[in-house]
Amino acid sequence: MTEREIVLMAVGDTGPFHAPADAYAALVKPRLALADIRFAQAERLYSERGALQVHAEIPNARLKPDMAAVFGDCGFDVVSVAGNHALDWGEDAFFDTIAHLEAQGARAVGGGRNLEEARRPVVIERKGVRVAFLAYCSILNEGYAAGPRKAGVAPLRIHTYYEAVEHQPGIAPRVVTIPYDDDLADMVADIKAARKIADVVVVSQHWGLHFVPRTIAGYQETVAKAAFAAGAGLVLGHHPHVPKAIGVHDRKVCFYSLGNFIMSRPERGPEQAAAFEKHHGVKLDPEYPRLAYGTDAKRSLIARAVLSRKGVERVSFLPVLIDRQLRPECLPGGDSRFAEAVNYMEWASEDFPHTFTVDGDEVVVS
Repeated sequence: MTEREIVLMAVGDTGPFHAPADAYAALVKPRLALADIRFAQAERLYSERGALQVHAEIPNARLKPDMAAVFGDCGFDVVSVAGNHALDWGEDAFFDTIAHLEAQGARAVGGGRNLEEARRPVVIERKGVRVAFLAYCSILNEGYAAGPRKAGVAPLRIHTYYEAVEHQPGIAPRVVTIPYDDDLADMVADIKAARKIADVVVVSQHWGLHFVPRTIAGYQETVAKAAFAAGAGLVLGHHPHVPKAIGVHDRKVCFYSLGNFIMSRPERGPEQAAAFEKHHGVKLDPEYPRLAYGTDAKRSLIARAVLSRKGVERVSFLPVLIDRQLRPECLPGGDSRFAEAVNYMEWASEDFPHTFTVDGDEVVVS
């Protein structure tokens, strides 16, 4: 690295349910401290106001404000609020969340009091390198998208169609997913505008199929390629709660899912666990009762990118394993768990163009 290069580190879903918030980052803080800019996705709300909305998926998306301390403890500079739980407790809780994140030293991106605010980039400058962040959500409940006069998150909505594969009853159809034309055009316009004021544009996408390993929905590659064609230098995906493919499109890297970073949830009882496993076809890990998103939920990645005024110079990832105390740990290169993590990512990424090269305790993507 030169004096005019900076390091971005980015992680996925963050929002532990169980206190204390400052216990989770003990193993990973020294590594995060080496970055010039740190990014995360906020998976929960931080407020004591609001009412549970009719479209909310789970009641436990809202936490006490002091739980937002995890973002300050890790030193995150930019946090996406463009998630599928953003409006679970209404606008008051949403605005409180943004305020509490900012009190922890993080700038919120991807949400606001109207669509203009939600689409506005956050620009961070380090050593003369300007990096613009944009964030969008494709997992949207009714009423969660920001509008011209309505609070919410920056939407990238998706049409879903079902196409017959064979002409006989009972055969599962092929699922076709296509971005809304207007939302995709808005994203492209945002990236082009941000590129005029920044050296690098980083696009965060809350998207994909949760819990299920490897599977990527068709619209995701369409969106990633459109973002890169518009001028984005890096795409960071999250929501599935498991790491997924890393794809190189036109020499630019898309992390389709970084997985969990610091997460926990209420334990699932026997009936809930059985229903989860039957519905998603994913087993739960009995050694991780508070990380009940599937056996691969303990796998994680930290995306690492070297940036300069010329753009993205190098992209790699740090394999991470979450321990039984739900603390993410960066795995050392000589560790057998490191090799297993790289093999897993090769398997998850085999349908996408990529080359992984181990360099010490990171994996370079080209």
